[in-house]
Order: sequence, then structure tokens, then C-alpha cells
Amino acid sequence: MPQYRPLKALHHFRELLKDKEETSHVFRIFESLPSKNYGRRVEQLTLSEEGNRLRQVEPSLPELLDDHAKLRTFPKNSVAQAYCDFMEREGLSAAGLVAEADKLGRPKYNDLWQWYVERARDTHDLLHILTGYGRDALGEQCVLLFTHGQQPSQGHLLIGYAGALNIKQKTRGSKAPIMKAVRQAHRTGVACPAIVGLPIMELLATDLEDARELLNIPEPHWYRECHAVWRSEGIDPYDILGQGKASEAQDTQELSNA
Repeated sequence: MPQYRPLKALHHFRELLKDKEETSHVFRIFESLPSKNYGRRVEQLTLSEEGNRLRQVEPSLPELLDDHAKLRTFPKNSVAQAYCDFMEREGLSAAGLVAEADKLGRPKYNDLWQWYVERARDTHDLLHILTGYGRDALGEQCVLLFTHGQQPSQGHLLIGYAGALNIKQKTRGSKAPIMKAVRQAHRTGVACPAIVGLPIMELLATDLEDARELLNIPEPHWYRECHAVWRSEGIDPYDILGQGKASEAQDTQELSNA
């Protein structure tokens, strides 16, 4: 079990604020704030009949998630189509997330724990699709707090809520309901079945709106309200941290998710 190092976590959080695209800091934060209940969650899934079935049919997700040629054969309004659109528009890949995690230099073991850890990591970008939260600063905080609702850890709380407070500081004077947005994301994560324990390929084949209904994922009303308020105030939701990440494609994403 990694050692509990809150000061190290705080250091990497500050570094993450400088460049939210440097995902390796996220992994370092979680490494520094290990969850006491993580082992129990690993056992609950991996030692169950469903966990055993998932290991047989989905032993490794990156290869499945990066096979866009296959995913593009899925129905028009499926989760798979939205996932491919998102990953291609953002220039992301499941393999890229693996590479970021590998920067930690951790030893790898072909065991149940490793399978669970990797599965939780590999479903992160899928959460953006299911929840409707973008890759803007607020969207990332919302996804992390959604994840805390599913897999509680101090790392999620630190990045999610401290990140939200940083956004409030950056947009001082704005009427955007930032804290309402992140709290809604947290509640949604609690109400949603744990994504890590679901058959991902079956989920990808499901109509996106049907999947959201089945998983108790509502419209992210307060998140959308924040974007609307910011735009009315002349603030670019995708450039709040001053990193010039705004793009026409991101505007298109908001329209398609509305």
C-alpha cells in the first residue's frame, strides 16, 4: 500500500493547476492519498461471479476502446459513437492514458488488483461521455467528484473541490453556480452504479440517452448553467485557467450535449 503523503499530494495539485493536461500529476496525487477502502472495493468486484466474467470477456480495455473501426459499426446514437467523436475531437486515446500512468514507474503484477486499477483508469474518458461533462476546467472537476461518488478517495476530493475553489478565484465576481455544479456531479456519482463493474462493450452498444437513464445520470444542469453565465459575462469556459484550450470543436460539443 502506498504511503500517505498529503504534502506531496498538495505539491502535485499545485503543479496540475499550472497545466491540467499533465495527467501524470493526477496519478501522483492519488498515489500520495491512498484510499483505506480501495482493497475492499477491489475484492467486491474481482471475487464476484460478474467480476470473473468481465475478466474473461474484457481482460484489457485500451485495445477495445482504441479500436474505433469496430466501435464505429455500433448504432448511430450509441455510447460508442459519442465516445469515438469525443476521443477523436480531443486527440485522446486509451493508450495515451496508459502511457501517463506508466510515468509513475510502478511495478506491474498480473493479478486481480492490477486488473481493477487499470479498469478504473481506462474508463475515465468514458465518464465524460456518460455524464455530459466536457474537458474544460469545471468539467474535469465534475468528473472527478462524480468518480468520488463511485470510488471515494481523498484524491478525488482534493482535486475536485480545491479545483472548483480555484475556478471561483479565477472567475471572481462571476455569478456562475460553480459549487452547485460540482455538488450535483458528486450526488450523481453516488446514485450511479459503479461504471468499473459494468460490461463496457455492452454499455458502448447502448443508446447514449438510454444508458444515462439506466444509470441514473441526469442532465448536468448546473454545469451547463455555469457555461451559460460565463459566456454572458464574456468569460470563455474553456480558457478559465488561461491555457488557451478553447476551440470551435468544444463549442460543437456543448451544442451536441445540450
